Amino acid sequence: MKVTLITGASGGIGEAIAHAFAKRKNNLLLVARNSEKLNLLCKKLRSEYAVEANFISADLSHSNAAEEVFETILARKWEVETLVNNAGIGSGGEFGTRTLKEEMDQIQLNISSLVAMTQLFGNEMKVKRAGTIINIASVVAFAPVAYMANYGASKAFVKTFTQAIAQEYKPYRVHVMVFCPGLTKTNFNAAAGLESEAGDGLGLSYEKAQKILQTPEEVATELMRALDKKKIVAISGSKNSFAARLLGLLPSQWIAKAAANRYRKKVGWISK
Repeated sequence: MKVTLITGASGGIGEAIAHAFAKRKNNLLLVARNSEKLNLLCKKLRSEYAVEANFISADLSHSNAAEEVFETILARKWEVETLVNNAGIGSGGEFGTRTLKEEMDQIQLNISSLVAMTQLFGNEMKVKRAGTIINIASVVAFAPVAYMANYGASKAFVKTFTQAIAQEYKPYRVHVMVFCPGLTKTNFNAAAGLESEAGDGLGLSYEKAQKILQTPEEVATELMRALDKKKIVAISGSKNSFAARLLGLLPSQWIAKAAANRYRKKVGWISK
């Protein structure tokens, strides 16, 4: 059975993307940690769109999880036509205040597992000369963001990695796209510990950023439009697109300094 594989699909943007593909009559295979949420979502997708929807419960912050997912899919004889690497987690605040394990788990989830999934399923697509890979980055991928150092750098990796392999995979007729959402009303802030002074300092308060805030459904709609246009790099939201273009014109050192000064001012940080 041919499927669209979506990671991080139990809520937020991943769930909205699942609905968008199901609406187009794609059979789905969803991956996330929460098997209860995945089971309920699959039942809803089957009922609402008359498609096949199955799931694999896996924690992609573990180093061998991507390979286990791949082996499970091979064993069940599912063929991944489209891979959406959406799983990821954010963080904010002063670097070094979180545990080392938290920082390394973030790198594993946002980068290492994404690379593993891309290679494992990408090689299959190259052999078949068909397929699509969508890697979800962020608008923070376009500049260094002080006090969001690890998360921002992980998404910058996703952007440049995807742009490079998009050209490598092109001769094999495999389309690769990096999609960059901005601030989206999901549980991102709660999971990242940013429903706090740190989140406010970074300008990520949902209440105070209504002008740029998008819903997961809006993000998913823009992703599908970008996919239809065969874009390699796409940004969700016109204001986010403008901001990304502007950031590209400014020196990265200046951006990092400005972000740091803004954060310290917002949180009332005083150098001793």
